[in-house]
Amino acid sequence: MSAPTHVPDLTGLALLVAIARTGNLGTAAHELGLSVQAATARVRAVEQLVGTPVLERGRRGRRSSRLTARGVLLVEWAGPVLDAAQDLDAAVATLRPPDDPADTVVLAAGPTAAECLLPGWLVGLRDGPGGRITLLDTADPAAAVRDGDAAVGIVETGGPLDKLHATTVASVTLVLVVPPGHPLAGGPGIDGAGLAATPLVSRRPDAGSRPVLDAALRDAAGDSPVAEPVRELAADAAVRAAVRRGDGPAVLPRMVVAADLAAGLLVEVPVHGVELTREFRAAWQEGTSPQGTARDLLRIATGGRIR
Repeated sequence: MSAPTHVPDLTGLALLVAIARTGNLGTAAHELGLSVQAATARVRAVEQLVGTPVLERGRRGRRSSRLTARGVLLVEWAGPVLDAAQDLDAAVATLRPPDDPADTVVLAAGPTAAECLLPGWLVGLRDGPGGRITLLDTADPAAAVRDGDAAVGIVETGGPLDKLHATTVASVTLVLVVPPGHPLAGGPGIDGAGLAATPLVSRRPDAGSRPVLDAALRDAAGDSPVAEPVRELAADAAVRAAVRRGDGPAVLPRMVVAADLAAGLLVEVPVHGVELTREFRAAWQEGTSPQGTARDLLRIATGGRIR
């Protein structure tokens, strides 16, 4: 996937949205902490990039604060991009070392939980009670909680958790996806043995949903060998891009590919006779009750089941 070449920077887009809302370039510039001169330069840069005026011109050629028809269209298109950027900003903030550790809740999570679940929870926290979360990226969140390195851990494995309380926060379904036009697209699907014999684009061993998938494929294959992956990649986003490019099928969490399925960029293939689900549990130390931001996060993660 190449980088987009005609997308204005986020500040330029936010400025146009603010102009549309306030009806005044100067007011919009003030809201974003820009001088009028700097805001005008941002508008000029947007116009050069998209190749069309976005603000109407007055009789002397000066820019007004009225959006052109194409400027309005750009603002409409920019809305989802800015919303996504705000969500990403909330997620990226968890990667930064805390300014005040005493005011920050440490959440331990593996890659899949961090990729699939954490962004939505953080948006809920940001738009609701607020609070500061920092992410401890670890393959063993339960151990991090037991050792006192994290207040809450998101555990991706089954079985009992010694010295921890736990509650289910998500059950994730894995789906087989292919690009449109693939031989499996639109057909009756595939059984477990067929899936086990199919070379897949996959995450690296022990990463993301790979352990759940490997276990399911070994069970489905029986005495037959499981096909080696076509490619092993570092992130679900890279796997999605490889499937769209035609490198091969992949099994990914449904939530990861939902947008691609809705847009018709990928097609789901039914898989018969194989259990492709994984459960995520939030865990905290036995004999304790999460308080403050940790409690708020658990309420959001469990849909209010934590009181």
